[in-house]
Amino acid sequence: MSASANPRVELRVGDLFRRNADDVPDRPAASLGDAVLTHRELDAAATRIATALRERGARRGERVLVFADTSLETLALFAATSKEGLVFAPLDARLGLDEARVLSEVARPHRVVVADPARGEVAREVAAGCGAELAALGRLGDDSDPAALLAPRAVTPEAVDAAVRETDPHVMFFTSGSTGRPKAVVISHRASWLRSFRGVFRDVPEISVCMFPLFHMAGFTLALAAWQTRGELALVPQASAEALLEATSRRRGTRLYCIPSVWHRILDADPSRYDTRSLCELDTGTSATPIELIRALKERFPGTATRIYYGSTEVGCAAALPDADALRKPGSVGLAAPGVELRLSEAGEICVRSPFLMDGYFEDPEATASALRDGWFHTGDLGERDAEGYLQVTGRIKDVIRTGGEGVTPGEVEAVLARHPDVAEVAVVGVPDVQWGEIVCAVIVPARGAAPTLADLQKHCEARLAPFKKPRRLELVDALPRTAATRQVQRALLVQRLLSKPAGRS
Repeated sequence: MSASANPRVELRVGDLFRRNADDVPDRPAASLGDAVLTHRELDAAATRIATALRERGARRGERVLVFADTSLETLALFAATSKEGLVFAPLDARLGLDEARVLSEVARPHRVVVADPARGEVAREVAAGCGAELAALGRLGDDSDPAALLAPRAVTPEAVDAAVRETDPHVMFFTSGSTGRPKAVVISHRASWLRSFRGVFRDVPEISVCMFPLFHMAGFTLALAAWQTRGELALVPQASAEALLEATSRRRGTRLYCIPSVWHRILDADPSRYDTRSLCELDTGTSATPIELIRALKERFPGTATRIYYGSTEVGCAAALPDADALRKPGSVGLAAPGVELRLSEAGEICVRSPFLMDGYFEDPEATASALRDGWFHTGDLGERDAEGYLQVTGRIKDVIRTGGEGVTPGEVEAVLARHPDVAEVAVVGVPDVQWGEIVCAVIVPARGAAPTLADLQKHCEARLAPFKKPRRLELVDALPRTAATRQVQRALLVQRLLSKPAGRS
């Protein structure tokens, strides 16, 4: 048989919506509060938006900047760009004009900036600044604006642009710019598809409750993972414990992924108000997961499996710790995920190679070449592997504190200080010092009613840490600065604040 008689099947994300609409048209695809969108409705809305974008001149491979809050309409727009071969580039809906302009300069949208009504004024200025047209997304079921992308129109019969290839860029997500100019991570259709594939034997629809806002890669990865099972993504207006538990109860959620800080909030919520017996999978990651949290989740949600993931926007999932090892391997993020190769460089940096990697940073060959070397993505994370090959993330290369000629990994010190009864939250950073180069500074959010002293903490570290790793400075704060989406501590911002004030309480 000739190759032309058996053409290769492309892994195109847009095909997923048509197939689900054909196979399970009336099954819920997405929900937000009382509003529910079936797979047929999602596919139809996506086709309407794709047609409207084509009418505005948008063509395959062009970037569409999206300035919209979490909504069912945003999911429909994501599906539309996937079908049309456009690159979906979402902005944080909370950005101000100056921040949005910076990201628009990075992404350089071709013809269209799409916004929901709440961001219309700022989006208009952003679109004007980059020479693009502003398009109103519109609301599902609201036909009052005939110019909106979701307005009724005669749609083209082609479900997915036949010219789209799996190697085409699919999405573009922005990295934090706290330490310099933001970068835009470009991910292909193939990588997006493979990152979310759940396996051929996954025959039960997944109902995934999503804590992430829809400018963050994790939200769309969770969506695609659920849709790969012909299931549902349950959105929430904000990542409060009450909203997540209410959505789980209302939609009979089977999977709930939360970062550790959100899981702590959920554990503090009143369990009698919500029916969570449908939950099967409790997932977490992005920061250190203490074994006490795993035990608490197993006690609160009996019969569920707890898994820990390690990855990033650039690599997807790099490693995973399954439920069977969650208590046996405290502090670990597991073995390499299926299809992934992991290695440690001579400096202890975690390097990843897989079919899921990003294509690169958009129009930033220098940053791309620095991160992707000989097919390996250099994460910037430091790691160690135990005798069984299980990986533990010990810190960031750039966060290593150089004090008196010695290297100190902040995560190691944080793990010790976090066990002090007077410590609610802790971050360890290096502060410049004339004598030592840097000194180890512990930034502490005290437990309620507590007032730990530097001497208390240093004594607590005895027999647990080498003397040069003990904190030499203590700062008590009301809250640690964190990123909006993943709640990771912004260490660079902490150091800036410390340098601008004398030692004491911030």
